[in-house]
Amino acid sequence: MSEAQEQAPPPRPAAVWDGGPLLVLIPCYNEEAAIGVTIGQVRAVVDAPVVVVDDGSWDGTANVARVAGAEVLQLPHHLGLGGAVQMGYRFAFEHGFERVVRVDGDGQHVAEDIPKLLAELDEGDVDLVAGSRFLGPSDYPVQRLRRWGGLLFSAVLRPILGQRITDPTSGFIAVNRQALEVFSRSFPLEYPEIEALVVLKRKALRFCEVPARMRPRIAGTSTITRWKAVYYMVRVLLGVLVNVIKYERRFHQGKRG
Repeated sequence: MSEAQEQAPPPRPAAVWDGGPLLVLIPCYNEEAAIGVTIGQVRAVVDAPVVVVDDGSWDGTANVARVAGAEVLQLPHHLGLGGAVQMGYRFAFEHGFERVVRVDGDGQHVAEDIPKLLAELDEGDVDLVAGSRFLGPSDYPVQRLRRWGGLLFSAVLRPILGQRITDPTSGFIAVNRQALEVFSRSFPLEYPEIEALVVLKRKALRFCEVPARMRPRIAGTSTITRWKAVYYMVRVLLGVLVNVIKYERRFHQGKRG
């Protein structure tokens, strides 16, 4: 599995907190037209600091985010989603936050569902809660290729994780301090959500899903084209396989030791 290597500490925003019960993390890349609305929706629902990880955007994403009231970790180079998310998790862990909710910057996640994720995280004896588009009624249109890919990933992951995951590519995530510590040290770089579940399983941490709504992005288009989706399917399946082999090897070495 490709994971983020040891990197320099994440940049510190102007306001640095001593930690707290909750941080909202929004990784984004060139979301100038959507990020302000997304931040406004989040701040209307939860009273918590919002940190935007600007993954080397060349548009006005960082400025719009600041005007909307978020602190910005502005990365000097485009690292990709996994790298941006890990930077945010490392910042949150190093500054003592207890829980982190991750929301996409394109406005597709419904902020009103954040308390649902947090309630399950606090009461469900789990370390990660994912919002699933497929657990409840939804009129959100999913491209056929992506839906097939999701079903394939769910089938492959079920015997590995020991439980059914209906929306393995969900980026609407809440984590506690234990999961935050794991992800601050190591996080998959490409298409990270699926491999991240395998990482948690390897660390004996627990996770679950709750129903969550999703809507079309506020502006712009997804960077994942049809051919990229096919590439990612192959890439992630290989990454999961490598991860399982590494885990089994360490497990048997430990038994022999």
